[in-house]
Amino acid sequence: MPSSNREARLLRFGVFEVDLAAGELRKNGARIRLQEQPFQVLTALLQNAGQVVTRDELREKIWPADTFVDFDHSLNTAVNKIRESLGDSASSPRFVETLARRGYRFIAPVDGIAAVAAVSASEQDKGTRAGAPAPHGLDPATSSLDEALHADLHVPIPRRGLVRALFALVQVMYLIFYVSGLARLRGVDRVASSFLPGWRALVIVGAVLVTGAVGIPLRFYLLSAVAFDFRKLGGTFVRLFPFVLALDQLWAIAPFLLLPQIGVGLAFAATAALLYVPFSERTLVRLAYREG
Repeated sequence: MPSSNREARLLRFGVFEVDLAAGELRKNGARIRLQEQPFQVLTALLQNAGQVVTRDELREKIWPADTFVDFDHSLNTAVNKIRESLGDSASSPRFVETLARRGYRFIAPVDGIAAVAAVSASEQDKGTRAGAPAPHGLDPATSSLDEALHADLHVPIPRRGLVRALFALVQVMYLIFYVSGLARLRGVDRVASSFLPGWRALVIVGAVLVTGAVGIPLRFYLLSAVAFDFRKLGGTFVRLFPFVLALDQLWAIAPFLLLPQIGVGLAFAATAALLYVPFSERTLVRLAYREG
């Protein structure tokens, strides 16, 4: 059992924190109701974050030998209640991972606030006793605690609701692009003909028609997936990404269809921004969903 987690009285992961002294689970400071046994199971997992806690260990710790209950049913119910409180999923876990026939493992980074602060204060006290001055402006109760970081991207974990909303807005933006392009095909033909006369203009019009018709159902699928919080969207988007990238890079030149209205400079600026959008989509999906 990691000493920092074992000794801490306040454990934080993502937007959640567990107050061991008060026996409370909180999300963004708001208390979440969690029954005693699920809370004890969660505490055991947090205090052994990153390590496998076997079913036998949980039985010995929470269900004594003289307790006459259906242990398997009780443990499964407790873990389900934990996942419900954390908004987690067994099929695509962000917090509690199930290891078949072995036990469970808490996979998100966990910070033990009280322990980290105590260690920092102890080290600072040792340095002061040895004659070394304490770092200027250092508050061990606050500066020693790092935010929980995403395991792959190494950035602070944002709120999933905000990430999903941003991803949904990107899909709505592309839907507007597609519908506007298809509704104004004559205008597209006129602008394309002014720069690429002959059959080249027809190629541009055909590309707008085909990619718009294909892109609309794709965006509706991604929009509905994030709206209903489809937990396998991470793996699905990885498989779709090459196609999404090609489609988005093609539509990144759409601002040049408005060249007479916005000018060359603004068209280049808009295109440069749109070239980055598919990579932003991939990052947003990775922040909200695990791959696989």
